[in-house]
Amino acid sequence: MTKPSEDMKTKTLAETENYIAWEVEEPDGEITYHLQLNNLTVHFFKEEWGELLELIQKFE
Repeated sequence: MTKPSEDMKTKTLAETENYIAWEVEEPDGEITYHLQLNNLTVHFFKEEWGELLELIQKFE
């Protein structure tokens, strides 16, 4: 799996054999979220990430 650049502050949120979710502190201080599903990576701003988590919770 491809991980973000070593020079950025990153935090792995969750990881399985095929998937990984992580957050990155961008140079401007904004936090972005990244969801890698095999060879597809989706990038989210904070508000979008929150909305995605709300959507996922509706499945429960």
